[in-house]
Amino acid sequence: MSSRPRIAGFVAEGKTRYGLIREDGVVDLSSRNQWPTLREVIADGALRRLADSGAGLAADYAVSDITYAIPVPHPEKILCVGVNFPDRNEEYKDGSAAPKFPSLFPRFPGSFVGHGVPLTRPFASPQLDYEGEVVLVIGKEGRHIAEADALDHVAALTLCNEGTIRDWVRHAKFNVTQGKNFEGTGSIGPWLVPYEDESQLADIRLTSKVNGELRQDDRSSRMTFGFRFLISYISTFTKLIPGDIIVTGTPTGAGARFDPPKWLVPGDVVEVEADGIGILRNGVVDEVRP
Repeated sequence: MSSRPRIAGFVAEGKTRYGLIREDGVVDLSSRNQWPTLREVIADGALRRLADSGAGLAADYAVSDITYAIPVPHPEKILCVGVNFPDRNEEYKDGSAAPKFPSLFPRFPGSFVGHGVPLTRPFASPQLDYEGEVVLVIGKEGRHIAEADALDHVAALTLCNEGTIRDWVRHAKFNVTQGKNFEGTGSIGPWLVPYEDESQLADIRLTSKVNGELRQDDRSSRMTFGFRFLISYISTFTKLIPGDIIVTGTPTGAGARFDPPKWLVPGDVVEVEADGIGILRNGVVDEVRP
């Protein structure tokens, strides 16, 4: 478990809030500060200041009394990176060399739920898959950002289970958007860990487990496109703004790569874990037909 502050968005007593997650409970900081949401906290560069403001306060809620939300509400952009580990490229068995540039696609906020909230297996397809990933949350606006300056634009780290409907990512020749955006199929969280220095990113061990079985296990140092490059490359074509989310790619070991495939089913529990960030845990339920 990270010793750094853990700042989360959550719902308690019917109201959306944000605060500090501690071993003894949750400190509600949204009622004690001027920022409406964590997105404004990020824009002001105030995550660490926010965390410090709650250090001496008594907990307002037990963790069991809250429902986690995705940490950044209403992000303008959620950009995801595909095939960003060497073994993932080899999984395609097409003899292709490592790509020169990253594959990118967008996801919509409604396709994600928070930590502890079940993922939804849609009735349109049973092929719900998991992908554990490290997430960068942008804290400073920038365009044409140099690689040397890229990490200055990071506010925080979190995790993603980039849940995917596998047959729907193959409906078209070149895009994967459909299979990546079913409502509630992925998760982000559990909280934001403020970014302080590059040691937090240098060699993160990233794992995914399904019902306790280790499925994915790799390290960020092996990524094909590193964190600095991704920020620089993306900022070439779009202006990054505070609260933007970059989901940086998953290791080998997703369910689609087993023979036969191991799709997620109701009752499964997926845990995505990363050094210094925490564990993002979600169950699985079936979508309710309208």
